[in-house]
Amino acid sequence: MTAAGFFAAAPEAALAALFVPFESSELQLQADDRVLFLRARAGVRLREMAQPGWLCEQSFMPFADELGRNGLRVGEPAADEVFPLVLVLPPRQRDEARALFARALRHTAPGGTVLASMPNAEGAKSGEADLAKLTGTVQHLSKHKCRVFWSTPNATGIDQTLLGEWLALDAPRVIVDGYVSRPGLFAWDRIDRASALLATHLPDDLHGRVADLGAGYGYLASQVIARCPNVAAIDLYEAEARALEPARINLVKAQHASGRELAVSVHWHDVTRGLPQRYDAIVSNPPFHQGRADLPALGQAFINSAADALQPSGRLFIVANRHLPYEAILTARFREVRSVVVQEGFKVIEASGVQQ
Repeated sequence: MTAAGFFAAAPEAALAALFVPFESSELQLQADDRVLFLRARAGVRLREMAQPGWLCEQSFMPFADELGRNGLRVGEPAADEVFPLVLVLPPRQRDEARALFARALRHTAPGGTVLASMPNAEGAKSGEADLAKLTGTVQHLSKHKCRVFWSTPNATGIDQTLLGEWLALDAPRVIVDGYVSRPGLFAWDRIDRASALLATHLPDDLHGRVADLGAGYGYLASQVIARCPNVAAIDLYEAEARALEPARINLVKAQHASGRELAVSVHWHDVTRGLPQRYDAIVSNPPFHQGRADLPALGQAFINSAADALQPSGRLFIVANRHLPYEAILTARFREVRSVVVQEGFKVIEASGVQQ
């Protein structure tokens, strides 16, 4: 399986449903229309429909890479850029989705249309209701177990106060213990129990250059700074670009609290494709699912990338759900594998002595 294959399950039903209003002639699409597609995903129907004037925005690197491999233009619109049609695949998390609807309206030209598609089982009715709150009027249809809804609002129909409030929902915010996060990130409004368990069992003799793989908003890296005084540099790798700003804020706070300066870097990067540098230690709470489905091969790919990037004497510390089958690949890649603790359904493992 290629690295991209870990993330390749595109929402074909939602994509197919998204274009039904054009097939039924309820909406018209001109061949030369400029289109912005927020949270775009690659798929058969998009390849059939997309034109050179389409711009696809996707903050999750594996999905963005997949769009690029499909020949689609990937990037971000300019702050004042508007389009006659804005397509949206809203996320399940409601604050994140509301902020995305508000952004879609900001990029919709006068007389333009915002069109969204959501699976029925992932809050589609709530999504439609939220768009209606912003624009005053929404049309919808159902297809492929999804709800497709759209609005072509006039300027007076948009609730400008609500628009401003919802745009602000995506801003980094303080959650607990002074950490900063934003809606939609992994464990965005709390400290993840597994990560906290790993942090508690980090040895204070970690030193040199350390990496945090799948760093999220930077909790584990901040804990490394707080608990390991001999660490001189730390690199964070995270595939979700929306996590990078909170992570940078949290690392600045962690350095300030520690009273020392480290070389700190935050990278938008797909860890399954390998790492660009060698490390004395690596910490990780690797992802193991795509959507709601378990995908242990994803965590195993993180372990392989970590082993490839560690110095010969380097050490890997990971935390995982107890049932995940990581021991086989750990023993294949490392000479020493030690169970540090098993607690509350999680396991912390230390691996050292990379086998080439």
